[in-house]
Amino acid sequence: MKTALKNTFPLAVLALAMQTQAAPYTAIVPAKSSVTFSYKQMGVAMDGRFKKFAAQVNFDPAKAEQAKVSFEVDLASVDAGSSEADDEVVTKSWFNAAAFPKAQFVAKQIKPTALNQYEVQGTLSIKGLAREVKFPMKHTAQGKDGLLTGGFTLKRADYSIGEGMWAKFDVVANDIQVNFSIATTLGK
Repeated sequence: MKTALKNTFPLAVLALAMQTQAAPYTAIVPAKSSVTFSYKQMGVAMDGRFKKFAAQVNFDPAKAEQAKVSFEVDLASVDAGSSEADDEVVTKSWFNAAAFPKAQFVAKQIKPTALNQYEVQGTLSIKGLAREVKFPMKHTAQGKDGLLTGGFTLKRADYSIGEGMWAKFDVVANDIQVNFSIATTLGK
């Protein structure tokens, strides 16, 4: 009897921990969230961020396969480190923010890979070009709220980011590391 109780106790604790998240996260907290990027320009590491983004979230860590997540980034809200760089990156050669003001990601599948870790697969659309992306995501509980973090490498040539004289990768590298930290809440 003691052995049976000893063996089932860890399972009961795990089940209780999974039930703690009784409802899915349905809102993000922009003030506690971020979308950042890093890249190399002439071999020098550079960093930037987007100041405006929105998301539709319905994510229960215990039922990740049922999640529905979409994300939009306002490309004109870019902070590339200087006003000159900010003005350049929204032009037709780069984001063409006048014609394509938003980048959008829509998750097609979220599956658990380990405790509080997931593989996310979906479609990223920038400048009217849609590509499939896959990346790891981690969930960290913060009381009844949660934090979703992850990142992926974007190939700027896949989205025609940097056309004309910027199409080569000798000045600005092709690989752009995109990272996100999204604070979520149960909503209202």
